Amino acid sequence: MTDTELAARTAPGAPGSSGGTGTPVVPDVRKRRSLPWWAVPAAALAVLLSLPFSTLRVPGVFEHALNSPSTLHLLALCLVFGGLATSYDLLYGRVGLLSFGHALYFACGAYAAALLMSVLELPLVWAALVSVVGGTLLALILGAVSLRVNGIALAMVTLAFAEAGSILISRDPGRWTGGEEGRSLDTAAIPDAFIGVVNTVNLYWVAVGYLVIVLAVVWWLAASPVGRVWQGIRANEQRVAVLGVNPYPYKLAAFTVGGGLASLGGVAYLLINGGVTPGITTAEFTLTLLVMVALGGAGTRWGPFLGAALYTYAEHRLLQLGGAFDALPAWIAAPLSQPLFILGVLFVLMVFFFPGGLVALPGRIGAAVRDRRAERTRADNTGKADPS
Repeated sequence: MTDTELAARTAPGAPGSSGGTGTPVVPDVRKRRSLPWWAVPAAALAVLLSLPFSTLRVPGVFEHALNSPSTLHLLALCLVFGGLATSYDLLYGRVGLLSFGHALYFACGAYAAALLMSVLELPLVWAALVSVVGGTLLALILGAVSLRVNGIALAMVTLAFAEAGSILISRDPGRWTGGEEGRSLDTAAIPDAFIGVVNTVNLYWVAVGYLVIVLAVVWWLAASPVGRVWQGIRANEQRVAVLGVNPYPYKLAAFTVGGGLASLGGVAYLLINGGVTPGITTAEFTLTLLVMVALGGAGTRWGPFLGAALYTYAEHRLLQLGGAFDALPAWIAAPLSQPLFILGVLFVLMVFFFPGGLVALPGRIGAAVRDRRAERTRADNTGKADPS
């Protein structure tokens, strides 16, 4: 070190100096304490658990109090579809598998449970267990066939399986599925705690339990060594194969687990909705799941759940507000009265102006604010440096 450098370091006001003594001083760097990983999930769970005990009214958001049966039913649907979207994100967001047949396993769980309870008179627990196992095996079998191809070919193969299942349910062979009218829940095999409007709170607990199970399984797998292989497959499947890892078993594992979680969601949906209709068997329903995941943020912790909850809530509220556009001209009232039209426009705007979904909004807003402050600082410094 030269004398000039030594003098510069020990000069008063220089970094590492202590006034005029020339003694280096270690700067006081305080580390920001981050919250433990479980803090946000625990807070979110506490909020969900407290809603049935709250008489709070949120005007403009919910028509009744938070603990009213109508509000709890809507929240339960948001939670179920949030868990279902998270199970689909296990394929699409975590592994990069574009499947158009995820609704098939959701419908399998719902219809199988309804049939087992009404035809075989199995109790709820056994019917749910058999339905989930059956949906998981179906996902394993169809996944073993579908995953022989990739990309658009995979999407087409899964779409073909989904359409076959939808046609089978709609045609109602043997008069088991109920055809276009669907199948109602057989209350004889259901405990009294899940029957009636007065027990809506118990159905809400079912939805909370389903969401917790899905999030726990997906997060645990994503943080495991299997999850790291999934990340590699999503980034570059050929590179993973070159490294000596066969991607096929890992993709099949994601396909199977996602199908099993979707089947469990079908059982929860059957209880909460009091029945099942062929609408949940179509490929359009899987496309809705894709929109939910993209709206919230694919491959993120909370994105699929937030996107599905917002989409379900917005669709419900837009149906209630459909008559509010009657006073407008017919050419604009007709499309605005359709919830899917409004949701489609909002989704397109979201994709163009807020890529990354809802979970990316805070970061994008923060970055914009920091850039604005930096521009102002540069402008101020430029003005001070040029007094003329």
